[in-house]
Amino acid sequence: MVAANREMAAYCFDTLVAHYNSEDAPPPAFDEGQHPLFVTWKKVVIGGEPRLRGCIGNLEAQYIITGFRDYALTSALRDRRFPPIQAKELPTLECTVSILTDYETANHYLDWEVGKHGLIIEFTDPNNNARRSATYLPDVAAHEGWTREEAIDSLMRKAGYSGHITESLRKSIRVTRYQSTLFTLTYSDYVSYVRETRGAAPSINGVGSMEWRLASELKKENEYWMLLGVFVAMNYSYDLHVVKFER
Repeated sequence: MVAANREMAAYCFDTLVAHYNSEDAPPPAFDEGQHPLFVTWKKVVIGGEPRLRGCIGNLEAQYIITGFRDYALTSALRDRRFPPIQAKELPTLECTVSILTDYETANHYLDWEVGKHGLIIEFTDPNNNARRSATYLPDVAAHEGWTREEAIDSLMRKAGYSGHITESLRKSIRVTRYQSTLFTLTYSDYVSYVRETRGAAPSINGVGSMEWRLASELKKENEYWMLLGVFVAMNYSYDLHVVKFER
């Protein structure tokens, strides 16, 4: 089985950089195969959760080199939920590549595990008999803190259903569950990867030294906040321990 890896995420960055530079991307450093896949772009925020900037893929198996090349651009530039990613944003981005595997038909709408399975739902809209469908990748429900029922209801809204959600409607849903492997690469780690493997950092037309410094500072700031979080957690745990001991 092909698993998502650093080279795939780096190829997505290569593809986007090449687009801004009006040139061809370097050849990928991973083997060809056929799998369903997704490309997700997020913008790293200092002291906060990364913000989604685009996520598009295909639930059908396809050649992964072509797939990652196409969806790296489609998710970055043509996700209708967001404005196109600009070149100057690249230093603040992270890319997650997902390879989808193990498709199974669920026995009912709750026959899946949060954090393990992604979902494809299909159902008939009782208001107009339209066929509706939508998907969430395996990490979505866990990240949002949803129960299985909440995830299903959210998927129905994502599919475009705006009516009242009843238990009988939930039971009518056809659910396909799947799993995935994923790999996330920040822009600063992409730059380090390119330096290690090609001897020089990538350059982007229209992105000056200020943006490069921003990427470096962003990485340092995020490391700071991570360390601060650990420090606070350790001290909070210590305080709890002291309180229990004194009592």
